[in-house]
Formats: sequence, structure tokens, C-alpha cells
Amino acid sequence: MNISSQTNSDQFKREFEEFLKEKYGANPEQDSSGTKSGAASQSDVPDSNFEMKPEELETYLNKFVECQEEAIEIIATKIATHYNRMKLEDTLTEEQRLIGNIKSNVLLIGPTGVGKTYIVKLIANKIGVPFVKGDATKFSETGYVGGDVEDLIRDLVREADGDIKRAEYGIVYLDEIDKIASSSNSRGIDVSRTGVQRNLLKLMEESEVDLRVPHDMASQMEAAMEAQKTGKVQRKKVNTKNILFVMSGAFAGIDDIIRKRLQQNKIGFNSEVIDTKNRSDYFKQIKTEDLSEFGFESEFIGRLPVLAVLNELTVDALFNILKNPNSSVIVSKKRDFMAYGIQIEFDDEAMRILAERAHNQKTGARGLVNIIENVLIKFEKKLPSTQIKKFRVTKDVVLQPEIELSRLLTYHSMKEFQQNFLAAHGIVFEFSDKAIHRINEAAQSNRSTFNSVAMDLFKDYEYGLKLAKKQHFFVDDAVIENPKGYLDDLIKKSYTEK
Repeated sequence: MNISSQTNSDQFKREFEEFLKEKYGANPEQDSSGTKSGAASQSDVPDSNFEMKPEELETYLNKFVECQEEAIEIIATKIATHYNRMKLEDTLTEEQRLIGNIKSNVLLIGPTGVGKTYIVKLIANKIGVPFVKGDATKFSETGYVGGDVEDLIRDLVREADGDIKRAEYGIVYLDEIDKIASSSNSRGIDVSRTGVQRNLLKLMEESEVDLRVPHDMASQMEAAMEAQKTGKVQRKKVNTKNILFVMSGAFAGIDDIIRKRLQQNKIGFNSEVIDTKNRSDYFKQIKTEDLSEFGFESEFIGRLPVLAVLNELTVDALFNILKNPNSSVIVSKKRDFMAYGIQIEFDDEAMRILAERAHNQKTGARGLVNIIENVLIKFEKKLPSTQIKKFRVTKDVVLQPEIELSRLLTYHSMKEFQQNFLAAHGIVFEFSDKAIHRINEAAQSNRSTFNSVAMDLFKDYEYGLKLAKKQHFFVDDAVIENPKGYLDDLIKKSYTEK
């Protein structure tokens, strides 16, 4: 944008704001009755599944998530308590609410692909509250570069279909929170990171967020249209008191901070000792001081009282994810094929190899999706154009997918020829391995199918085999070498035998 256009834009904004002020007054927060529009009343909790007990929620989550029992126990307990406690808050006086009012915001620590987002989504869906996910790296202190943290709350209202009351009981999930930790060894960007922490701190406590963004022309136009219809301008606000905040990150490098602290404490008989190289075990020893050294403000950490560490996924855990009947990875892939009317199943051996490959990639359950896609992409492309309605993913399919796809297409195309010939002429065809190989080679070179090549090779056999009184015919290499000559000899031989 050049200087001239920027000047015109600023002038238009000023003129438009003056217009609103002259027509609707200087205090747009008030409606025609002079009362402010604020957050939903605390006594009017929206309908939702707030009566779930911690063990109920824990059992539900363990149906879908593997290898995270300890983390799930913490998360399920504190989130269930958060929502059940809100009903109790309605019965308390304002003074009583001020005492012991600590919200169970959650900090999740664990590598990528272990189920952090998945767990929180499952909970929001089960409890029946709106849910939004954001990435901490996109926010800036001012909101002019990247995004404004208050956008998360506005997104929550959109997820609640504009119902502010429901949004005020939703869940905000912010991933890669470790990326806004400041570094004591650098300057510049860390100032902004600290600013983002402080802005989030306001939201995690109790604050009110304007639903309409200040200085946003679209919002002001919307306000003007509303005022034109109703004769008043109402500023809608969202109260964050009961919104649950869940933060997560991989926290690469914090294990070194923990290890250093533990080594310094190795004095006397009460020292803490960890005899392992597993990063997850170090994470489980994490303390507030480690997060502070990592780069978080103490006040920010204090607003995340619930800490859950998720385990890295072993090969067995990844295998169990695939075996789980509720596995989103397998269910999703089955639906991909079912869209074409094809049923697929996975052998245990195949799933074990897929799990091993995903573990080698170090991307957790997320790697399973990519690996399965790579194995089955050609099957997903080819099979819908065939009559194949069932398909089993075996060890051989995973190890050599192109060879197995060729075999599968050949076999089913051969079966199609056999069934059609039997139905039309009452004659059973069988093929030797060599004959199958030669017909398949011809099909590939002509970009055709086994069925088409066989129909062309044996187009005269329906009459010849009937003359020879054959109801069963075996095709070997000699037949393929000279199909017409072989049939003539067969007919002559049948007449000679008479």
C-alpha cells in the first residue's frame, strides 16, 4: 500500500468513526436502556454433559488413546472437576467465589504425534462444549503482526454458532506454546514472546473480550447496520472466567535443564537420581523452576496448575493404535475405500511393520497416516476401476505394494474371465502359473487387462471346446504359444478318438 492510499484509508476511518459518534452517541457500549451488555450470567450454565465423573471420562478416553494412561488420569480428572465445579460456583456468594478460585488450566508436554490434540478434542466432543485450536507461533504482542490472542475467544464464539453463553464454557487449545518461551541469550523477538505470554495471562484469568474487533471496518459496518435496524449499538463481550485453557508443546531442550538440576541435587542420601535415557522420564520430574529457566514468566506458569506429561510412543503402542477398533487411522482408511464400495482389512503382520516404520520416523501416530498412504495410494487409485469389493492388506502388500497390486489386479481380472466364460458357455478355464505370467505381460505391454487379453486369445474356444466335448480346460504354456493350432489339434484328436 502506498502513502497516498494509506492516507485515504486513515481519513475514511476517521470520517466513519465520526459518523458513528454523531449518529449513535459516543458510548456504543450502552443499549437504549443505558445498561451494558456483558457476559452471560453465572447462574445460567448452558446445557452440556457437565455431570461426568472423572473415572467415566477416563474410561472413555482410554477407548481411543493408547499408552497415555497416566496423562489421561490427570487430564480427565481435572477437566471433569472444572466443569462439575461450575455448578457449585452458582450456589456460592461473591465473597466465597473469590476464595479458592483457581481454574484448572492444563499444560501438556510431549513429542509430536502422541495424542495431545486428539485427547482434548475427544473431551470437548464428549462434554459437548465448543473447542478451538490455535498455534502460539502465529500470535504477536500487538496483534498487528501475526494474530491477536483475543482472536481465539472470537473463534470460540464462531464455533458456538454465535452463542456467547456456550462459548464462555468452551475449551481453548493452544499448541506449540514452548515457541513463545523467551531466551535470556537473545533480544528483540523475545520481548514479543513475553508480551504474548502476558496477553494470554489476561485471558486465562478473568477478562472480557470484545466480540467485535476494535478499529475493524467490517465490525463497525456490522454495528452500523445493527443500529439502523434496532436503534441502538450493543457491544458484545465474552467473559473468559469459565473458559478452560489447555496449552501444549514438545519443549525440546527442557530435558537438559531438568537433567542439569537433578545432577546439581546429587548431594547426600536424599538426592534425586534418574537412571534412564528416556526423555519422557525426565519430563516427569519437571518443576516450575525448569519452566521458568526455559523462558516462561512465573505468573504465566502459575495460571497452568495442571501439568500432564505424555509418553513417547513405542512400536507396541503404535501397533496397538492400529489394532484399536476405534483407531482413527484405520477407520479413516477403511472409509476411503468404502467410498468406492470396497472393504479392506489389515493383517496383524502388516500392522506391525507399519508401526515399526512409523516409530523409525519419530513422528508418533501422525507418521502412521503418512506411511499407510504411501503403501496404499496406488491401490486406492486402481481398485475403484475394477470389480474388486474386498481387499486384505498383508505383510507382502506392505513390503512390496506394486508387485502385490499387479498380482491382485491379475488375479481378479482372471477370475472375471473365468466366471464370464463359465456363465456363457458352461466351460471351466484354469491357468498354469506360466500362462498367467505370459498373459499378464501381454496385458501390461498393451495397457490392457488379463480379461481382455484372454478373451482375444480364446475367442474361438467356445465353439472348439464344445466340439471337443470339453467342460474343463487347462491353459498351460503350450496353449499360449499357439492358441489356434492347439485348438485345431484338440478338435482333430477328439474326432480321431471317436
